[in-house]
Amino acid sequence: MKEKFNISDHIYRLLIGESFFAAFSRRVNKTPTENIPTAGVRIDPETNQFELMYNPSFFKELSERHIVGVLKHEFYHIILGHLTSRRPQGMLTKIDNIAMDLAINSYLSDGDLPNESEPGPAMPSGEPMVGCFPGEGVFKELPPFMTYEWYLEKLNSMASAGHDFGDTDSLDDHEGFGASSSNNEAEKVSREIADQRLKKILSDACHEARSSPGGWGTVHADMRKKIVSSCKSSIDWRKVLRYFIKTSERADRRSTPRRINRRFPKIHPGKRIRRQSKIAVSIDQSGSVDDRMLSLFFAELNKLSELATFTIIPFDTHVDESLIYTWKKGERRKWERVMCGGTDFDPPTKYVNENGFDGHIILTDMMAPKPISSRCQRMWMTTEEYMSNPYFSTSERVIAIKR
Repeated sequence: MKEKFNISDHIYRLLIGESFFAAFSRRVNKTPTENIPTAGVRIDPETNQFELMYNPSFFKELSERHIVGVLKHEFYHIILGHLTSRRPQGMLTKIDNIAMDLAINSYLSDGDLPNESEPGPAMPSGEPMVGCFPGEGVFKELPPFMTYEWYLEKLNSMASAGHDFGDTDSLDDHEGFGASSSNNEAEKVSREIADQRLKKILSDACHEARSSPGGWGTVHADMRKKIVSSCKSSIDWRKVLRYFIKTSERADRRSTPRRINRRFPKIHPGKRIRRQSKIAVSIDQSGSVDDRMLSLFFAELNKLSELATFTIIPFDTHVDESLIYTWKKGERRKWERVMCGGTDFDPPTKYVNENGFDGHIILTDMMAPKPISSRCQRMWMTTEEYMSNPYFSTSERVIAIKR
């Protein structure tokens, strides 16, 4: 039996010398599927994680250099915000797809993608795969390194003037790139969460690239500036808290054969939504979480009471269940410190795991060993001081409450 191509078996070897892309790749899920002809990226509607979907048969026909080029191309779609930006319904035309690819391919090296002299495997149209590049072929009058919006305007003007782009098309699948209605609250929240997550991914990848002997690899200087600039943009912890709670609600969707997922019918079944989340809030009692931080947090919790039921879990090196209480909708209960001791994250995590919560928020200085795994999504809330020098590293969301 012929062995199927698995990108995860090759990706680290392929990205040797590309520290930034290797770090970025580790933070993107990868899913083989025959439902798309080539490759594409999306925001997973269940987890709000970035996902690379690829056709194994297509990738098996590519040279190693072209595999790396396609991977970079897909990652740039995420980096440049093509997944999280919003465009009107029905805007994703052929011209729109070409404009995005022109904006990306400016930053790729010669030969990274199939071209006229070295074409790739056949596309669904029967034509060989060939990338579109500014300054070449039908786009010879267009300069490189412009934005997607700039290329879109120029291409629309060319089309209005009767210009024929021939068989030119996108080399990958752009389904779902910001093309949903702005009135869909679930879609809006999903994209906002993904935008916040992207900033964290880019920040982590930048850090790895800077500390690596190979540096940024082939990332163009102008692109480095864009990436570093996006990392510096501030994140509102209140928005992240709201997004986390809404994501926890979405994470509790349950499959049902009675509703079909209209956007991804071949990949995901329909879902039934539970309306309110059950969120655990574990509060470190060691003394490192001060009253000002708690006051800010609980003031925000009151504003979010319509979204979830909050269970407050004080802890130090253990959990005293007699001290646990439910922060109900509209309640104005004043916070008081009820324990005083060291810190161990395992007891509150065990309690949350055993009691069926949808999400777990931990307020702490993070100065204790890394805890056991959580069965629900978990977020850490701390101060800027502790966030800059945590006791342990984690891929979970960590956010500072700015005082």
